[in-house]
Amino acid sequence: MSSKRKITVAYGDGIGPEIMKATLNILEAAGAQLEYDVIEIGEQVYLKGISSGMEPKSFDSLRETKVFLKSPITTPQGGGFKSLNVTTRKSFGLFANVRPCRAFSPFVRTHFPKTDLVIIRENEEDLYAGIEHRQTQEVYQTLKLISEPGSEKIIRYAFEYAKKNGRKKVTCMTKDNIMKLGDGLFHKKFDEIAKEYPEIKNDHKIIDIGTALVADSPEIFDVIVTLNLYGDIISDVAAQVTGSVGLGGSANVGEEVAMFEAIHGSAPDISGMGIANPSGLLNGAIMMLVHIGMPEMAEKIANAWMRTLEDGIHTGDIYQEGLSTKKAGTQEFAQAVIERLGQKPIKMIPVEYDKEDTEPMVIKLKPQIKQKKELIGVDVFIDWDEDKRDFNVIGERLRKANANGLQLQLITNRGVKVFPEGMRETFCTDHWRCRFKTADQGVITHDTVLELLKQIQGLGFDFIKTEHLYTFDGVRGYSLAQGE
Repeated sequence: MSSKRKITVAYGDGIGPEIMKATLNILEAAGAQLEYDVIEIGEQVYLKGISSGMEPKSFDSLRETKVFLKSPITTPQGGGFKSLNVTTRKSFGLFANVRPCRAFSPFVRTHFPKTDLVIIRENEEDLYAGIEHRQTQEVYQTLKLISEPGSEKIIRYAFEYAKKNGRKKVTCMTKDNIMKLGDGLFHKKFDEIAKEYPEIKNDHKIIDIGTALVADSPEIFDVIVTLNLYGDIISDVAAQVTGSVGLGGSANVGEEVAMFEAIHGSAPDISGMGIANPSGLLNGAIMMLVHIGMPEMAEKIANAWMRTLEDGIHTGDIYQEGLSTKKAGTQEFAQAVIERLGQKPIKMIPVEYDKEDTEPMVIKLKPQIKQKKELIGVDVFIDWDEDKRDFNVIGERLRKANANGLQLQLITNRGVKVFPEGMRETFCTDHWRCRFKTADQGVITHDTVLELLKQIQGLGFDFIKTEHLYTFDGVRGYSLAQGE
């Protein structure tokens, strides 16, 4: 029986096969005890009519090995093709995206030579749920979904990661000054969990100024934890300002399965030219080795890679005239790393991993206390374009609807109150939110909502969706309108 650790490997598209060959050559030369189950993913699978980009038997391989080393892929142009990364992340519950962003100055050009931060991004929720609808001629909707357990899981992971890796501070980034419920939940959970880690500093920044600081002063950050879309954006910003997106590796970690990859794409324009930099995928593989309990091997390869940079052997994307000593192709660069296995960088700080703690992190969620949920109103969204400037027309007509005391309270357009007492300067579309409550703000039933919708239809309106207004233990579970 083989004593080697079996992993799933995909060579991908474009430059994928070249950089995967280089990476595996380094792993094998270093003595990594690995066995590969090679699967096909990407463009050729898409063109077979498999919209996910990965055949069912490949999912079986991941269930068995629980570790996926993946090259970038090319998604064919046109509709109907799903993101393979998103499919894999969601199918296997890969809730944490981990992207280290470290400067390797002066060997990789950067204005921020002291940068050494890690961005931990929630990987399954937010706008990446991909739930979208066209609701009127003019308005499209994308749902942003934030859950309490999803937020708790990624925030706990960030603090556990900081603890395990000797990091001193965790920064949360949200936009909860605007999205007070969704982003507000994430910030609230962060503050609660931070109290459990008194040895680790914590702070919060609004995502816009936070992104600006990542671009201008990345060295002030240590670990950043944030929501899906924000993390996607700032991780690329951080990778770029530290020198090159082409050097970055990332991990997508779940409770059982983990996927490791480069953060860049398949670069079909240079495919087959032998000039691609394999460093991004190699750094992803180094993260994989740590994950599967081979920290010594990860350390050996990481230090040899850094020594190669110090010796000036660089691929064309990071080559600097006067500093680099040799412009190397993909396989030539890999061979240079192999020749330095066992060596450490002299000018840069060598990598050291904890050899004692080799177990993957286990994230345990606290039991949730169920709150009393009561229905006190409903927002009815209406498609109406008769006269967008005369708000009183739609308002006065809808005031005729009254289902057991459930009456119109206000109307908004794109979130701004336009009835009653709207401002004529407000620009409106054909998408109207009409809020109905009882005068005493009492509890209502679903039957009352159904009766209201019948009356609205009878008044000649096209209702396109509803959102129920709930309280939870008496606390309002919906946002007020701007101007309400």
